[in-house]
Amino acid sequence: RPHRTELYEDAPSACWPIVYSPDYNITFMGLEKLHPFDAGKWGKVINFLKEEKLIADDLIVQAREATDEDLLVVHTRRYLNKLKWSFVVATITEIPPVAFLPNFVVQQKVLKPLRTQTGGTIMAGKLAVDRGWAINVGGGFHHCSSDKGGGFCAYADITLAIKFLFERVQGVSKATIIDLDAHQGNGHERDFMDDHRVYIMDVYNRYIYPGDGFAKRAIKRKVELEWGTEDTEYLQKVHTHVEGALNEVKPDVIVYNAGTDILDGDPLGGLAISPQGIVKRDEVVFKAARSRRIPILMVTSGGYQKRTARIIADSILNLHSLGLIDKELAISGAGNPKVEQMIRDSAKDLTDLSLQ
Repeated sequence: RPHRTELYEDAPSACWPIVYSPDYNITFMGLEKLHPFDAGKWGKVINFLKEEKLIADDLIVQAREATDEDLLVVHTRRYLNKLKWSFVVATITEIPPVAFLPNFVVQQKVLKPLRTQTGGTIMAGKLAVDRGWAINVGGGFHHCSSDKGGGFCAYADITLAIKFLFERVQGVSKATIIDLDAHQGNGHERDFMDDHRVYIMDVYNRYIYPGDGFAKRAIKRKVELEWGTEDTEYLQKVHTHVEGALNEVKPDVIVYNAGTDILDGDPLGGLAISPQGIVKRDEVVFKAARSRRIPILMVTSGGYQKRTARIIADSILNLHSLGLIDKELAISGAGNPKVEQMIRDSAKDLTDLSLQ
């Protein structure tokens, strides 16, 4: 029997299925500036969405921190114990001075934000199935597997969200991961290596971190890109392969890892996609999911430039303006076959009553 978790308690129906907490942001003593990562990008995305009047604080779902018990659904106790060593966390987050901090500081200032984002992804998984779509403004730690972290990823939130759905939500037995971060998603690939319920599509720069040959064996649809790939080729490949993947297997849920490190000029991604190209990419994925009525969970993943927060916000605004995400639609559960069946049944009951 699954353990009791607060992460699966129902979110207020008045909320958008957009998950966030101010605790996502990593800020302490300027150390976060030693990593190319904009460690406050998640809060900036939310601020842009508030400025555009799309959301307000009381209309988003407040992320909760994943507990040890939640994390143990995927992680080994041995791995979680390793995170009690500051030098291990320094290696995973690629911020060397973290090694010299007392671990209670590291737990509070580095790992708690990552645990809260992980809780957010798990919560967003259930929201997506309930409402047809959900966005965790953080998460997407696709280099972490059950027993190993790396590349700024300390917890395997994608694996966790999917395992939680498999264990706790009736009718969810197949998942598709569409990983469009610039890097190969070797964490979830290692976790689902022999799990036929999970179909993985991964589009990444073939020459950069992590280059995990073993993990590549788990990818069902592998699209390896050259240095400096630009919009036209990129969008054509994404479109072709997203359609192909969803025609090959119709999953019960899609986890979309929407990294923005494909942006031209990203110091780690090595690709050359424009801001408009990123917005268009997200649109392609959401259109494919919504037209097939497959619930979709989006996580924001990598993206290491100051301008990525604005692009993520612009993309969410674009999805809304196209009607691909919608608060009303979300509440009525359009796209959720279970909710739609309920609506059809109640309509039928009403017709039956009027015929009697």
